Amino acid sequence: MADEIEKTEDAPSAAATFETAPDTGGTAERVLNQDEIDSLLGFDVNADQMQDKSGVRAIINSALVSYERLPMLEIVFDRLVRLMTTSLRNFTSDNVEVSLDSITSIRFGDYLNSIPLPAILAVFHAEELDNYGLFTVDSNLIYSIVDVLLGGRRGSSAMRIEGRPYTTIERTLVQRMIEVIMQDMCAAFEPLAPVNFSLDRLETNPRFAAIARPANAAILVKLRIDMEDRGGRTELLLPYATLEPIRKLLLQQFMGEKFGRDSIWESHLATELWSTKVDIEAILDEQTMPLNQVMNLEVGQTMMLGAGPDSKIQLRCRGVPLLTGRMGRVGASVAVRVDEAIERTDASRAL
Repeated sequence: MADEIEKTEDAPSAAATFETAPDTGGTAERVLNQDEIDSLLGFDVNADQMQDKSGVRAIINSALVSYERLPMLEIVFDRLVRLMTTSLRNFTSDNVEVSLDSITSIRFGDYLNSIPLPAILAVFHAEELDNYGLFTVDSNLIYSIVDVLLGGRRGSSAMRIEGRPYTTIERTLVQRMIEVIMQDMCAAFEPLAPVNFSLDRLETNPRFAAIARPANAAILVKLRIDMEDRGGRTELLLPYATLEPIRKLLLQQFMGEKFGRDSIWESHLATELWSTKVDIEAILDEQTMPLNQVMNLEVGQTMMLGAGPDSKIQLRCRGVPLLTGRMGRVGASVAVRVDEAIERTDASRAL
């Protein structure tokens, strides 16, 4: 019996020896354990899903564009929070506080799978951007808005009936709240670019709210709306394809990022340009000759020009035609009287 116990205790060491034993080729083979495999693939069950990933998952998610590369987005959403606080107070006649929880980048398919149900999803259309966005209202906020708008008492929690679809009254009241928020979004984007957001439809099933491909990247904005002892969360999702037309504006560090005019430098540059001297060439005639004839030209040989007393002469500056005129004489000097200016073409401007 003692011999059997000793053999059992030696079993793990024997298994380890077997795993690291050299094969027939003479090379050692090392077997990875589960922790090393999870670290290589980037899987960590205990870590938060929003943290930075490593391994293969980091390579997969490297295509996501961080919202921090679009600094103007945070300013726009901060302005949206201030506008929503005022408009929702007027809408509910209650003390409403709106706070911005987070702004993150996420894939559209991952977001649809993470929406807690039941919820109301509002698909809206950005007309100037010619694309769509998604607005999600959770059940806590839905029941709180219905309770506030229908005269529920303060200090009492909203009555929830699980397992039933939202009624027409609930959907209508939530739609009115979403329309108020859409107007605030238009005002928040107006200093940056005029964008009109209009409500397209309401959905309760995330599969019917697919406005982008599952692998497409999007910006997710999480907002918290508190009405004293009631409230809930709402989420705004904008695909990167929606923001692409105004991407250059979102790259600005502050609103209206442009260099100002320097009138002193402009006047100095204009003065120097007017006093600049340029060489003007008067072209009497142009001829095309074979190369052998040009190479055989000798000193004293005469070339006949096709210009007469009434022929128009072209004035050029570094090969660019500017003016036309006629040849004449003033005293002992040859002169040209300018008749008209030559209209510049795209080809001449490129010279």
